Amino acid sequence: MVKKIKSAAAAPEASAKHSALASSVKESAQQIWLAGMGAFSKAQEEGTKVFEALVKEGVSLQKKTQGLAEEKIGEVTGKMSAMAETVTAKAGQNWDKLEAIFEQRTAKALNKLGVPTAKDVDALVQRVDALAAAVAKLSKGAPVKAAAKPAAKAPAKRARKVAA
Repeated sequence: MVKKIKSAAAAPEASAKHSALASSVKESAQQIWLAGMGAFSKAQEEGTKVFEALVKEGVSLQKKTQGLAEEKIGEVTGKMSAMAETVTAKAGQNWDKLEAIFEQRTAKALNKLGVPTAKDVDALVQRVDALAAAVAKLSKGAPVKAAAKPAAKAPAKRARKVAA
């Protein structure tokens, strides 16, 4: 809660409301003090009956003032929480954009270097599986032992293409 109130000081609108609230509370406290001083003076003159009536009135006024102050603090806290949520959401959106840009540039750099993507590898695996199935079908169930040798030659061909 302390951080939220500190961030209120940074926001001009919230700061103005905070200042107005502080001023209002200060003014109420000063009026209560003056009323108490006047009440004390009257009580000395008129006795305990008036003093007890003024104490009851003071308690009532104090409860009203505290209620109003708590209400205002609740409003300010709610507004600060809403602003913090908005800032957090915007920061999250910007982070997502930055992450997407980073991923795009990384993929572009890897592509320039000739590094195959996950899609390329998956497509190659599917082609190898299809060829293996076709060879197995042609040889009518004979195990395919020579499948590893063509796979080893493929990177050499690719290396020649990249070098060119």
